[in-house]
Amino acid sequence: MPKSLSQVTAQIEKLQREAKALKEREVKAVIARIKEAIGHYGLTSSDLGLSGSRGVGRGTAGKTTVKKGARRTAKKAAGIPKYQSGDGKTWTGHGRAPNWYKEALASGSAPESLLVKA
Repeated sequence: MPKSLSQVTAQIEKLQREAKALKEREVKAVIARIKEAIGHYGLTSSDLGLSGSRGVGRGTAGKTTVKKGARRTAKKAAGIPKYQSGDGKTWTGHGRAPNWYKEALASGSAPESLLVKA
């Protein structure tokens, strides 16, 4: 006799509850073994690479996971200003020219006149 959709859905829900219970028991056992090993060897969070927030994120299940390829990158310094407007705006001369610089050149100012005075 073929099963109805409601019977299959009920069976799926039952299996999902069983799977969740099995996973919870396995996780508890794994955590107990890890804690035992940490105590036995006297490991610290930094020994395990867990110190600070570097590369550590929250997984979808709410458990702490280390993200693959996660690195902390240093911010680049802004650079030393080479050009300065009359009202104090500066530009290093690298990258796109700011509007104030373009407007100053369009109004007839020479680039040399906008150089930062030492």
